[in-house]
Amino acid sequence: MHPIIVIPSRLASTRLPRKPLADIGGVPMIVRVVRRALAAKAGPVVVAAGDPEILDVIRDIPDVRGVLTDSGLASGSDRVQAALAEVDPEGRHDVVINLQGDLPLIEPSSLTAVLKPLEDPTFDIGTLAAPVTSDAERDASQVVKIACAFGGADVARALYFSRLPIPWGEGTHWHHVGIYAWRRAALERFVTLPPSALERRESLEQLRALEAGMAIGCARIDHAPQGVDTPADLEHVRGLV
Repeated sequence: MHPIIVIPSRLASTRLPRKPLADIGGVPMIVRVVRRALAAKAGPVVVAAGDPEILDVIRDIPDVRGVLTDSGLASGSDRVQAALAEVDPEGRHDVVINLQGDLPLIEPSSLTAVLKPLEDPTFDIGTLAAPVTSDAERDASQVVKIACAFGGADVARALYFSRLPIPWGEGTHWHHVGIYAWRRAALERFVTLPPSALERRESLEQLRALEAGMAIGCARIDHAPQGVDTPADLEHVRGLV
């Protein structure tokens, strides 16, 4: 595999406006995410920005390329594909890691772990799963859960994603960590597909891939990183750095 890491980022956010520029210990959040991506050494790092201000704050970071994409693109996946078309039109990178720009505490090791499912040629997409550790986490609608069964393996097939605590019954629930490793062909196909029925119902983009017959493999990690979606999340992360 020849991966590239692309971080989609835009200022428009309903719950936390101008989120990428939020100050965390004197450093903009997008800069912290970029530094974690570089530390992973999993491939070149690109920021696919929807706004010029995001490119301004990463401009002086060595070994990072910024690409200004259409601010009206519908999703992070569309933004990643647009940036790839500019930085790698020849397709030298056959796998792209889509790293969310609101994960300032992501462990660099997670960016290599997400590639693990793609060692199996039957998987089109790799992603991450961490065990749910509390009832509150299990029941929170903002925490996406995965129906999958690892057994003794480190990789499992994702059967479904939901905001509800799936599957039913006793046993571990799995928290979906929204980082993806896409095969280029899978991403190129995905962005041409219309939003699917289950995607619209659950408001989960990955269900479009499942409904289209794509196979998603989940790599198990120990802990879900703290993301930043709300002002409360931001204050929590500020207390951790």
